[in-house]
Amino acid sequence: MPIVAIVDCRHASFEPERSVLEPAGVEIVLGHHEDAEVLCVQYAVVDGDLLDRTPRCRGVVRYGVGYDSVDVEAATARGVWVVNVPDYGTAEVADHALALILGLLRGVTRLDRAVRGGDWDFEAGGELRRLSELTLGVVGCGRIGSAVVERAAAFGFSVLGTDVRAGAVRPPAAPVPLAELLQRSDVVTLHAPLDETTRHLIDADALARMRPGAFLVNTARGGLADGAAVLAALEAGRLAGAALDVLEAEPPADLDLVSHPRVIATPHAAWFSRESMLQLKREVAREALRVLAGERPRSPVNQL
Repeated sequence: MPIVAIVDCRHASFEPERSVLEPAGVEIVLGHHEDAEVLCVQYAVVDGDLLDRTPRCRGVVRYGVGYDSVDVEAATARGVWVVNVPDYGTAEVADHALALILGLLRGVTRLDRAVRGGDWDFEAGGELRRLSELTLGVVGCGRIGSAVVERAAAFGFSVLGTDVRAGAVRPPAAPVPLAELLQRSDVVTLHAPLDETTRHLIDADALARMRPGAFLVNTARGGLADGAAVLAALEAGRLAGAALDVLEAEPPADLDLVSHPRVIATPHAAWFSRESMLQLKREVAREALRVLAGERPRSPVNQL
C-alpha cells in the first residue's frame, strides 16, 4: 500500500485528505515516514537530507502557494516533483488585502480603539483620504495581484503594477518599473513570490523611495519586506502605516513591529475561508494521487 506522509500541518482534521486518498488504497501517515512516496508539507523545510532519508519519495506537495521552504533544486536532482496549490485562496487573499488597505486608509482600527477607550472623536483615525484621489501600487501581478487590481479599480483607485514577468500587468493597472511604483504610490501592496531575487525587496532603500506618508501592505510572504526597516520607517514617520498578514518569523518572537500603533497585523489568515480550506486539502490529496499514479501534477513547480 503506498504511503502519503503529512509531515507537518496545523489543521485540526484530515478528513478531506482521507476522503480522497483512502478510497484509492493509500495509507496516510501523520509525520515523516521513511517509506513515504509523497510528502505533504505546510511549514516544514524539505531539503536534500530529508529527501535522502525518504528514498521512495516521488513528490513533495505544499499546502499553499509559496514553496520557498522546499529545496527545488535538490528535489529535481533526485527526480522528485515539487507541487504547490496556486489557486485555492486567490479570492480570499485579494479580499483580505483590500480589507487591510481599507482598514489603513479609513482608520478603522484606530477609530475602534479610540471608541473603546471612551474617545468619541471622528478625527481619532488621523487624516483620512478619498480613495479615488489615491494611487495603489501592486507589486506582483499574478493571480492574486491581478485580483487585487480589479477590486481596487472598483473602489476608484488609480492602479500601478509591476511584475517580473513581461506582460503580466494588465489593465486597469498601468505597468511601471518598481522604482517608479514606489515613488508614485500612496499604498504599496505586495503579491510577489519569495525567492533569492525578491527577499527583502522592500528594504530601507526601497522604503526611502516611497513617498512620505505612504502605506505598506503585505499578504504574500514575510521575507519580501525587511521587518526592521519597516519598523524604522514607521518610527521615523516616513510610513504612515503598515498592514501585515505575513512576517519573517511566524509567530513573531519580537512584538515591536506588530504592536506598533500604526500597524494592523493578522496571523497569516488572508488565505482562509471554510471553502478555501476544503479546496486546499482536497487538491493536495489529488496532487498526491497524480504523483502516485505516475502522472504529471496539475501544478508542478519543477520540470522532470
